[in-house]
This record gives sequence, C-alpha cells and structure tokens, in this order.
Amino acid sequence: MKSTDPITRLSKLKNFHKVLVMVLVFIVLTFIASGIMLRQSNRTAVKVPSIDLLSGHDWADFAGAKLTTKGVKVTPLNRRIVHQDGSGGQPNPPVNVAGPVLSFSGDFALDVGLRDFQTGDTLRLYRGTPIIYDEWRYEPSSLQLSSQKQSLEISVWNGTSSDPATRKSLKFADKSLNTLRLVRLDGKLEVIANGKKLGNIGGQPVFMAGKIWFGLSSAPGNSGWTLTHLSVTGPKGTISIRDGLSSRKSTVNGPTLQKLANARPRPLYVGTAVALNPLLSERNYRELALDQFGMWTPENELKPQFIHPQPSTYSFQEADLLINTALKNNIAIHGHTLVFGEANPRWMQNALPAKRKSIMTSHITNIMLHFKGRVREWDVINEPLSDNDTDYENGADGLRHHIWYQGMGKEYIPIALRAAHAADPGSKLYINDYGLEADGERWYALMRLVTQLRSQGVPLNGIGFEAHVYDSADHIEPAVLKRHIEQLAQLGLISRISEIDVHGENPRQQAFEYDGVLRACLEEPTCTAYSTWGITDRYGSTTDTNVYPLNYGDDLLWDTDFRPKVAYMKLTETLRARPD
Repeated sequence: MKSTDPITRLSKLKNFHKVLVMVLVFIVLTFIASGIMLRQSNRTAVKVPSIDLLSGHDWADFAGAKLTTKGVKVTPLNRRIVHQDGSGGQPNPPVNVAGPVLSFSGDFALDVGLRDFQTGDTLRLYRGTPIIYDEWRYEPSSLQLSSQKQSLEISVWNGTSSDPATRKSLKFADKSLNTLRLVRLDGKLEVIANGKKLGNIGGQPVFMAGKIWFGLSSAPGNSGWTLTHLSVTGPKGTISIRDGLSSRKSTVNGPTLQKLANARPRPLYVGTAVALNPLLSERNYRELALDQFGMWTPENELKPQFIHPQPSTYSFQEADLLINTALKNNIAIHGHTLVFGEANPRWMQNALPAKRKSIMTSHITNIMLHFKGRVREWDVINEPLSDNDTDYENGADGLRHHIWYQGMGKEYIPIALRAAHAADPGSKLYINDYGLEADGERWYALMRLVTQLRSQGVPLNGIGFEAHVYDSADHIEPAVLKRHIEQLAQLGLISRISEIDVHGENPRQQAFEYDGVLRACLEEPTCTAYSTWGITDRYGSTTDTNVYPLNYGDDLLWDTDFRPKVAYMKLTETLRARPD
C-alpha cells in the first residue's frame, strides 16, 4: 500500500532530485573531459584507439626511403632543382604521395618514433603536394621539424613564398630524439619530445585544408634515420586515412582522344606529359590522364636532377610509380630525357670535362637497364640545338655548348646514342628539339646532323618536334611541318609531335594551331604520336616561375577548372573525321 504521508513523499522527491542532479553533473563532466583530452598532452590524447600510419600503407614508393622490419629507413637524397641556366638549387625533398594521407575535421595527436635522427634530418607535414612547374617547385603550406644541435627547429611555409615564413627553435637538452608527440589544438601545435613539452607553435595555414601529406628527408653526409612509429589519435569520426589515389582506371562513357585515334585507319598515339604529384593527389587530373591519352611522357621524374641526384645515388621510386601506373592501364611510356644541357644536378655540372663521358654513358646505361622492357622509346638527346646565332655562323655545327658538349664536343651525340642502343637494343631512340617545324638555320643544322649520324651508322630512330607555340607571333605552318616529316622519312627516320602547347589568348586561334599540327601528323604515315606538354593549365609548365599566388598559363587543352577548351573539341572533331 502506497504511503500518502506528505512528509514521506517530499523526502522521496528530494532524494530523486539529488540523484538526478548527480547524474546530470556526471554527464556534463564527462562531456567536458572528453573535449579537453587533447589539451592534456602529457596523457593519452583521447580514449580511442590510435591509427597506425606505417603498417598497411605504401612507403615502398617513397623516394629515398625503404620499408624494413624496423620501420621506414630514410637515406639522404639532397635533391635540388636548378634553373635553366644551371644556377640556383631549390630544395626538392620527397613527399609520400603514394602513402597515407591524413584527413581530419578537428584536433588530433600525432605520435612519431625515430631512430638515429641526426642534425639536419627532417619530418615535414604538407597541406597539399608540391608541384614542379618546369624547373621551379611551388611550395604549399607546410610545417617542418628539423633536428639541430640541442634544439628542434620548426619551419613554417604559408603558401606565399618558396622560403619559410617563420622559423622557431625549441631547446632540447637530450642527446638523441627518440619520440615526438605533436598535438594539434585550435590551429596550434604543441610539441613534446621524449615525453617533455618543448613549447607551442603556430601552424594554422598547414591545418586549414583538413589534409596532411608526409615528407621525410635525411641531410647530406648523414647515415640516414629510421621512422619506427607513426600513428594518429583523434575524436571518433574526425580522422580518416587513405593512400594516394588508386592507379585503377575510371570508367568513362563516350569518346576520348585516344579512343578516337584508335578507331582511325592508321592508329596514332595521343599522348601528354604527366607529373606524379597531381596524378596521385588530384582526382580530376588523374582521370583525364588515364582516360584521354594512350601515351605518357614523364614530365620530370626521369630527368637527371630527380632520378640521379648524387654520383652514387639513383632514386627510381617516383619514376617507377608513374610508369607502372601507366602500364597497368595499357598506356605506353615515352622516356624523357637521358642527355640534356639543363636539369642536371650540381655534381654533374661541376664534374671535370674529362670525366663527363663516363658520367653520361654510365647514367644512360643504368637508367635504360632499369626500365628495359617498360620504356620502349626515349628522348636520348634533348634540345641539342643552340639559340645563339654565332653557333650557326662560318660553318659551325649549331649545337649548344653545354656541359656534355664541353666534355666531348659534338661527338657526345653519337656516343650517347650508341650507349643507349647497347643498353636496350629494342628501344626507339629520338633526338628532340623545338623550332624544327619551320625552315631556317635550326632545321638545316638538324638535317646536317642526322644525315651525318645516318651515314656513320649511329643508331637513331626518330625526331621529336616539340611544336611549342608560345605567343601570338608564333605560328606553325602545317605544309612545312609535313615536308620536314617527309624529308626525315627519306632518311629512314620516324617523327613524333612531342610537346605541343599553344598560347590561349584567342581560343579559336589556339584551336586552329593545335588542329593544324594534328592534321599534318595524321597525313604523314611516319608520324607516330601527337603529344601535348601537359593536360590542364592548373599544372602547366607555362605557369609563371616563383610567383605567389600562382599565375597560370593558358596553353593546354583543359583550363584550371578542368573544363575542356575549344581546342579539345576541335581535336576530337578531326579525329572523328575519316580521311578522303
């Protein structure tokens, strides 16, 4: 029987209220505690399992690194990008574009284990992937931690310069750095080394996009270091990890440039220059590269300053990744380039002239043997012809007097071609240059050169016509181009349009230039490929050098928003048409 005594009922009600208040207080305190977990940096960041960023992720395709049972071994590359005249030396440390990409929507803690982390060794967090625009590297926002003597140096790039916007040195007394905890909280980063808090740093630009790519490097002269652990912890539902974009080809309905070319009575390779970083980080770029083209030319990955940065160091990972991605999708590769007066690392430039022959031939042999069976045609000699009028006067040969010419004279060309043939007899070997589409001293110098090479039995299969049209004063006359292709055919040489891009100030004129060159190639049976020097203006080589924010060119078939231009439509129309 229930009590009807008012005092008893009031007492029970008070007890109920006490319990209710206690429950509510507990809930509020629990909520507050979960929100401040990341602030308590000397304890576990959050009460959820951490996510391992080493096991099960791609570190094998990371330049300068090797996955071992102890972790990721990082060895010195000292890659740098030199200017066209050979000066400068902008650092070009690798980024793991194939490996884990951290996506986040809130705060997180990053735990790092290191072994033998020495002075000058670095860990770098990137907001986006760096892009190589011809011979300049665009630096997105990033944050770098570098070991220094009794300190940890923090450098922050904010996306407005090739140099760090800020640097900060945090004192560190321990003899070695074994663990790092980086706690991201409200745009700042708390740095804890070997369990001791060193301080806070600002890093808002790096964290604004909600994605992080990882870069590791070891300083020249060091023995390398090992990343033994890398994990991230954050509130449930705010953290996700994926590796670089898959190499699997997307399904595209309807015609593409290569599909239309394949349907013609004489199929033709339609190709483009491809860069690895946007290929693995930008979905729109990747899909155009995979779907529209049947041949790729690696834009930078095979150039000496990328693949052979030190005398005894070859860095094949990035080129392997790009090339293997192409081959998995039945896309052929045109190798660019083995011997070039530009894009050479400083050690090659500084080599004694007497040693340059052995350096050149060894480089050719090692590169071609590594890619034998995968790369079946090469620009062995790139841009040998001079821009100086005096090099054509009084019977001169018209060749550039670059480091290889200085070491061997004009004989560097047959020496290089013979070395390439010896390394891979099945590959087609090309000389590639610009300005060959018109009559004039460059064309006549080339004809003298190739006629002599053929008479000497030097292995040479073809000529690449770069076909750059950089301003409104430039124009390629299709009839002259056709005649030049025919003249080379008479010498037993094939041809290819190797690097066409056309200024886009007037879209209809741009379409006219692109189309005229394509028609000339289609009409000549010895023209084997029509290749553009890039896909989209967003990643085009005519982007202004060392200008922030980026000032894009307008020379390619897709604009900066990946929209096709009039020139693309015109090319598809021509490829659909049947010959008379």
